[in-house]
Amino acid sequence: MRTKLCTTAVGFVGALLFTAGCSGATSGSGGASVDPAKLKLTDTTPKASGAATTVNWLVEQEPATLDMDAQGGSSTRTVLANICERLLLLEPDMTTAPRLAEKAEYTGDKKLVLTLRDDVTFHDGARMTADDVVWSLKRHARPEMNESDEYEDVDTIAKTGANQVTVTFKKPSALFTKALAGDAGIIMERKAVEKQGDDFGTPGHPDACTGPYRLKSWNSGSSLTIERSADYWDKSVRPLTKEVVFRWASGSALVNSISTGAADGAYLTATGPAAVLSKKKGVRAYYGQSTTAWSLSPTKGGGLGDARLRKALSLAMDRKGIAKSGFNGLAEPWATPVGPGAWGYEKAAFQKAQKDLEHSTAYTVSPSADDIDRAKKLVERAGAPSKPIVVSSDGSESQTVITNAVRGAAQKIGLKVTVKTIASSRYDEFFSDPGSRNGFDLIPVDWYISKADPAGFYDNGISGNANNWLGYSDKGYDALVGKAQQTIDDRERAKLVIDAQTKFADDAVWIPLVQVPSVMVLGDKYTGPPASMVSMYYPWAADLGTKKG
Repeated sequence: MRTKLCTTAVGFVGALLFTAGCSGATSGSGGASVDPAKLKLTDTTPKASGAATTVNWLVEQEPATLDMDAQGGSSTRTVLANICERLLLLEPDMTTAPRLAEKAEYTGDKKLVLTLRDDVTFHDGARMTADDVVWSLKRHARPEMNESDEYEDVDTIAKTGANQVTVTFKKPSALFTKALAGDAGIIMERKAVEKQGDDFGTPGHPDACTGPYRLKSWNSGSSLTIERSADYWDKSVRPLTKEVVFRWASGSALVNSISTGAADGAYLTATGPAAVLSKKKGVRAYYGQSTTAWSLSPTKGGGLGDARLRKALSLAMDRKGIAKSGFNGLAEPWATPVGPGAWGYEKAAFQKAQKDLEHSTAYTVSPSADDIDRAKKLVERAGAPSKPIVVSSDGSESQTVITNAVRGAAQKIGLKVTVKTIASSRYDEFFSDPGSRNGFDLIPVDWYISKADPAGFYDNGISGNANNWLGYSDKGYDALVGKAQQTIDDRERAKLVIDAQTKFADDAVWIPLVQVPSVMVLGDKYTGPPASMVSMYYPWAADLGTKKG
């Protein structure tokens, strides 16, 4: 199962849910901030009623490819969400609904039967068949492909009827249907992809999907345009916008483009531009649910190997100050390492569990004198490390604020800290090269998951997991997470996940800091798209239009 992580210094939320997503820098903020008390989260924007010929949209960078199996990224996903459809649909409220598959039913704990719609056509007019679905899923599952880890528990994928595909598992897999609402569930036309060969997904070549928009043109280095599909199979969906032209910009360039009307909208991956643009005349900023959260990840063999030291540092952290200074007010102190957008089921139970952790013995919003005293005692019992704790920073505003907060917290409780600033390119290596983490005791990470289920995060703490940088190992924890990921019943799975979450927090495997929402900015004349972090999976442009007809 794929845990999407952000490795770009200029991002903050989802790139959704949701591939690797981004969070972080607040470049271009100019000191602007948003009052958290006035921050209203909404899943969607008001429904559009008027048509638009061309809407100009910004993404952070030009897509490297439009073949999601080859490489993902928030910009690519933001574009492809409108072109390629999945077997299941992630809705703006983070729930899952049928799409290309009208039913997805477990028959026993190791068999999933997909009943396919019989009226779906690809953009070239060819009808989607069960053979296309089997081929697409098997392509995703190939070891070299981007979504292969979602298929680790899959045993067989086979056509079992004219409009039926059956997936069997080596062991029960409760999260596979969540993956089918993500990139692991994209369906492509086999003949079209194989005809293009290695050229598939590159400029100058058509897409092979079924969505409400099709690829019109891609001028490498300049722009990418999608156009409304005249023969879209779902006649109940009537996009009001004829075409969307994507260009790429970030920081001050993005702010200037939106402010002047050169661009009409963007899903933002940096809090600074969001804070600035929220105050611009003619621009509206919308905030939605996200799974993104910032945490501190301790490393194996580092100075924070003792859980008491990690708890002490957590107790002394000023999360309220981090949210205000590091994220322009667009963040909330948070007790778990995954945001509330992950609560795609049993929301009340997860909400209560979050509140319970906020009152735990190792979490503070703003530390009191009593919190500092308790932290000092933990350090005294554990014994302070003989060498300073080395914390990494890529120099971005958010990471600078976080590492300064770590330094301040450590000084209050008798720990020594050294902040080591590195290039953003080296920061990326932390997530792919274990050796790059040598010499660091604590690394700030922003993380989001690609499915609306917290079970998709907590395998990061399982013994031997590549993202378990601490080397944490607990058989009870491993069993809880493993059982949760095999439990089909939502209520029972939620109970198991919450138990695992509690243990993860009690052992301070990570030190959670803040969670950040999804942000969309939109020219004042436009409305309709979702504000939550589904923009990488849901065909948001199909909802885009003008306020007045």
